[in-house]
Amino acid sequence: MPVPVTNEVVPGEPLIRFENVSIGFDDVDVLRDISFEVGAGETTTILGESGSGKTVLLKLAAGLLRPNSGRVVIMGHDLVDMKEVELLDFRRRIGFVFQEGALFDSLSVADNVSFRLHEESVNADEVETRVRQSLRFVEMEHAYDKFPAELSGGMRRRVSIARALIDQPPIVYYDSPTAGLDPVTSQTIITLILRLRDLNGVTSLLATHRLQDAFGLANFVFEPGINRVVPIWEDADGKHFAPTKVLVIRDATIYFQGQTTDLLKSEDPYLRQFLA
Repeated sequence: MPVPVTNEVVPGEPLIRFENVSIGFDDVDVLRDISFEVGAGETTTILGESGSGKTVLLKLAAGLLRPNSGRVVIMGHDLVDMKEVELLDFRRRIGFVFQEGALFDSLSVADNVSFRLHEESVNADEVETRVRQSLRFVEMEHAYDKFPAELSGGMRRRVSIARALIDQPPIVYYDSPTAGLDPVTSQTIITLILRLRDLNGVTSLLATHRLQDAFGLANFVFEPGINRVVPIWEDADGKHFAPTKVLVIRDATIYFQGQTTDLLKSEDPYLRQFLA
């Protein structure tokens, strides 16, 4: 019987660490020599054009793919060395929000959100309490008995977030969470991600091609006292207070890594074109 995976992160150490990670398919490099860290409570936004390897990077971080070389260390665990049965247990400790929500059409909203709890044989009363708490957090409790087909794209995405946080994971991965949504709905999703970061201390990787997502996460915080998102300002040294970083992936490698302020100031032709 496998030993349950526990969080072994050392205080002050990053929760997510990629060390010289490379992966390819059919002799084509998808990611090459990728190295970065994400500290506790931080959000790193992965920017890149379609097909640049953003989703592959998230799958590596979830142990759904194994790199050809390098190390992927999540919460103190080197995923490369873990057996599949250990990875299954590990994945229960992270949340994953897929691009299209990935809800089960035949299940109600409540059953979609509680799917993991039923697998863990949690008693019915606790299941209902936790499902309602998660749905309330994303302002979707009114959809408890509805089915995915009755929901808009943005509502399905919010239910997907509720499902991801049902076990209050320390890490959540977002794969293009605002793709295909209108600007107002997209901002609603980013606000939820800000709430999880700033109120719950969730560490996140967010893959997107939308610059608006990266700048929204870097330039705003959720203020609990007034229960809304407010802009943050630079200090005297021009540094942002929001715990965010940006990675730009190009040609299978990290082309840029830093703050959004550094990205804006860059004179690199590709980055200028990307920003435009």
